[in-house]
Amino acid sequence: MSIASTPKIKFGTDGWRGIIANDFTFANVCKVTRAIAWYLESAYGKDRPVLIGYDTRFLADSFAQTAAEVLAEDGWTVLIVERDCPTPVIAYNARLLNSAGAMMFTASHNPAPYCGIKYIPDYAGPATPEITDTIVANIEGSDQAPPSGKHGAKISKFDPKPEYLKFIYSLLDVQRIRSAKLKVKYDALYSTSRGYLDEVLNQCGCETETFHATRDVLFGGGMPEPKGEQLETLVQAVKQDNADLGLATDGDSDRFGIVDELGNVLTPNTVLLLLARHLIKNKGKTGAIVRTVATTHLLDNFALKHDLQLFETPVGFKYIGEKMRQTQVLIGGEESGGLSVIDHIPEKDGILADMLVAEAIAYEGKPLSQLVEEAIAEADGPLYNDRLDLHLTEAHKAAVLNYCTTTPPSSVAGIKVKEVGRQDGIKLYLEEGSWVLLRPSGTEPLVRVYIETNSQEKQKQIAQSMENIIQQCKPLLI
Repeated sequence: MSIASTPKIKFGTDGWRGIIANDFTFANVCKVTRAIAWYLESAYGKDRPVLIGYDTRFLADSFAQTAAEVLAEDGWTVLIVERDCPTPVIAYNARLLNSAGAMMFTASHNPAPYCGIKYIPDYAGPATPEITDTIVANIEGSDQAPPSGKHGAKISKFDPKPEYLKFIYSLLDVQRIRSAKLKVKYDALYSTSRGYLDEVLNQCGCETETFHATRDVLFGGGMPEPKGEQLETLVQAVKQDNADLGLATDGDSDRFGIVDELGNVLTPNTVLLLLARHLIKNKGKTGAIVRTVATTHLLDNFALKHDLQLFETPVGFKYIGEKMRQTQVLIGGEESGGLSVIDHIPEKDGILADMLVAEAIAYEGKPLSQLVEEAIAEADGPLYNDRLDLHLTEAHKAAVLNYCTTTPPSSVAGIKVKEVGRQDGIKLYLEEGSWVLLRPSGTEPLVRVYIETNSQEKQKQIAQSMENIIQQCKPLLI
């Protein structure tokens, strides 16, 4: 029987993730924790505490305890959460408590066999590439020996929930939501938002029915991802009981899931636009809009109409968070389901995103589907989005990227390419406003093709044209 080689530890767009008992082992957790500790000592000294949180995954609490013991043995004061908690909650407390940052054990929306480690600096947002590069460089010489367990006095448990909820209530018009008497269905998807989002909904006077609000390390046999088939229970509940909306989060509650009163699952692109409009129109806020290269250009149209700056970043919330620390940002987000807003931490937060949608309904007194229509119309929509996941050999993937980098197509589906962006992957801006983005996966032989255009027919034509271009790049077998 052959045994698969252990993958090299590396930090992707949001930390290190691996399969439990394959590469995500207690030995590797010790190794990574010590690598993080070396970085912390150089960045902060040892006068500040280190926070540790974890999600609902198998062994996540045990991995977190091991990391706490490694840090304590190294002389750090450690505060570890009493129970699993959302990523935005530990991030907020990392800033509030003047810590040396937090380690969060989570694989977010990944399947049940995965676990992961995120390092969240004291500014309460994702670590920048400079920080993670330093940590990864430290791993090579790091020790994987288990901790002695003799320094428990330096480890304390704490509850991050009260201060986070107090902060969330300061960002919401609680009384306005109460007066709307909304009927809400909430699917926790066995995630860390149980005991958080439902409590906020109750505090805001919503008639709330909750599903799947227990810890299940197998996530009910599904995925802890708030979209598509994972939300069928929520969609049915909203429709059957004529609820105003349905809400969900992913495994660590940094991504949102929204269902309107008709049972439509809203895309993250739609929610970003809806909330940008709500923040300006109803809450009198202003600031720049920040989106990734793969996120809808309806936000560009909206920004233009309201004379707002628009910033485009590479994929990964760390780039959005960095921009939020540099300038006043109204809203920043990505098509994969994460966002943050003005006055909040520079980290995505599914709990706040969900509640801001409820608040928008409360302000407007209109059905959510109508608010969506109005927001899209105001931004000169609709625009239609698609994503193709093309599984290619490594040689074919390399040939596609080489072709598109050196001699990008001059037209797609008969539409002239007016500009080529290389900020993250290859982005083809077409003459009449459509765009195509090719992004290679860094971990598998896969190229993702994102498309946005103004008609469904044109979307199909562009998709077919891109598939033809990619097929023509296939290397010849000699």
